[in-house]
Amino acid sequence: MNTLTARRTAPAAGTTPGTAQGPPVRRPRRRRTAWVPTIALLVGAAYCLLPVIWVVMASTKSGRELFSTFTFLPGTGFTENVRDLTAYREGVYWRWMLNSLFYSGAGALLSTAVSALSGYALAVYRFRGRETIFQILLAGVLMPPVILAVPQYLLMAEADLADSYLSVLLPLVLSPYGVYLARIYTAASVPADVVEAGRMDGGGEWRIFRSVALPMMAPGLVTVFLFQFVAIWNNFLLPYIMLGDDRKFPLTLGLFTLLKQGSNTPALYTLVITGALLAIVPLIALFLVIQRFWSLDLLSGAVKS
Repeated sequence: MNTLTARRTAPAAGTTPGTAQGPPVRRPRRRRTAWVPTIALLVGAAYCLLPVIWVVMASTKSGRELFSTFTFLPGTGFTENVRDLTAYREGVYWRWMLNSLFYSGAGALLSTAVSALSGYALAVYRFRGRETIFQILLAGVLMPPVILAVPQYLLMAEADLADSYLSVLLPLVLSPYGVYLARIYTAASVPADVVEAGRMDGGGEWRIFRSVALPMMAPGLVTVFLFQFVAIWNNFLLPYIMLGDDRKFPLTLGLFTLLKQGSNTPALYTLVITGALLAIVPLIALFLVIQRFWSLDLLSGAVKS
């Protein structure tokens, strides 16, 4: 009897005592194509970064260095290029820079305010035709800006606002994409119970929006502001149609006119390249500053006083 029990309890050959007998565990084999996504990402990064690197290097070259060689090595003419760009037509480049800052800053602020109010109303209030309005806004997101540019010019000309700062600024105030983002973020970040609690405490609708909902919507509104600023900064078609006075041009249109003149005066190409490099500096600075507040808003939670 003891021999039979010992045979039943003895571990099988090739197994470790104290473990259950079972099939051997197979480690998953790494696919041979696992490196393909990495290679694709590297190629995409090189495709995006190489033109930027070339612009940075080309802006440091003089006209002779720019046209004699095509290399990614830095040149010796960056300071001279900046000096020539500043002296061109009594510093008109920096006026274009100020115009772009005005169009982008004021347009992004106004657009963010309109998007916040519209998105909050569409997300919180229930009224007839709400979904229809939202569907129209979605159609506006899908509509190319070139379709609206000529009708906007005709409206501005009818209002005697063509070739003015307002002719560029006013069409940019309403952003369908900004309203869409504001509505989606409001629906996700502003609970209905919080709004109802504010009403029960005697708060008016405007006070609830300003003191309760707006702090909760802040990270989404920062995103709307950033997207609008970059979109207006890079906008070319609308100023091209609306403006005739080159003193009111933004950087995109000003550099375009400078590039056209470069076909007759090749020395202007170095100014165009240097101007294109300086044009991205405000965008980088804005992104770095807003990213800080963006992170603080996301980490601070939804409930703010």
